[in-house]
Amino acid sequence: MIGSRSKNIVIWTFVAISLILLSAPTIVVLGASFTAGNIITFPPQGLSLKWYGAILGASDLRQAFVRSLIVSAICTVVSIPIGTLAGIALAKYKVRFEKAIQIYLLLPFTIPLIGSGIGMMLVFGNIGVLGRLWPVGVACCVINLPFMIWAVTASASNLNEDLELAAANCGAPPLQRFLYITLPAVLPGVITGSLLMFILALNEFLVSLLLVDARSVTLPVQIYNSIRSIITPDLAAISVVFIVCAGIAITLLDRLVGLDIFLKSK
Repeated sequence: MIGSRSKNIVIWTFVAISLILLSAPTIVVLGASFTAGNIITFPPQGLSLKWYGAILGASDLRQAFVRSLIVSAICTVVSIPIGTLAGIALAKYKVRFEKAIQIYLLLPFTIPLIGSGIGMMLVFGNIGVLGRLWPVGVACCVINLPFMIWAVTASASNLNEDLELAAANCGAPPLQRFLYITLPAVLPGVITGSLLMFILALNEFLVSLLLVDARSVTLPVQIYNSIRSIITPDLAAISVVFIVCAGIAITLLDRLVGLDIFLKSK
């Protein structure tokens, strides 16, 4: 009994320490964004919403945030058909060189991001589209596409093949079987992957830095340009906006798919 109690105390102590370490940066940023002073301090020097008003009144930040939303939307729209079809193919069919493809999907995580970014900068530079937003969205899709494929593959692996065979025996053509049986079955993976792609593209910095110019900076690049001179509490307020966006994505994931299903798929 004493040994079991000691074990529980040790486990919960480590859990509490882990929660504190994980939540401490968020708490500090959240508190700093409400400071009434003119520099980032924690605990804050009084409480005020003036820095949130400052970012709402800053046209450059608003425009940069809109550009980031456009980049995320492009990334998500491009990744949905590609990632969905690739994930279904890897889960359902015997694809030649499947192991090689699975290893290839790990390349974005083994190659330094700066290398991938420079390569994409050279490719898009040769066709003369640097400085536009759509290449940034495509680049974010290329880098993060494995997340979409893995999410769809996890859902497609649970698909009952007998349902498709029954539909085929009833005379349903392949397209109809895909739209009415396969696609609804993998929809949780599609939703999960889409939300991941959107958030990852919204936060992407290095690729955006290499592919945009001064007229089309995204919000992470705008923040980087700001902190090169001075760090003010409005940057903490912007960070809170990113945290809120991530929280909204998690809430949507829970409502549309269910966090328990999502975690089991991992």
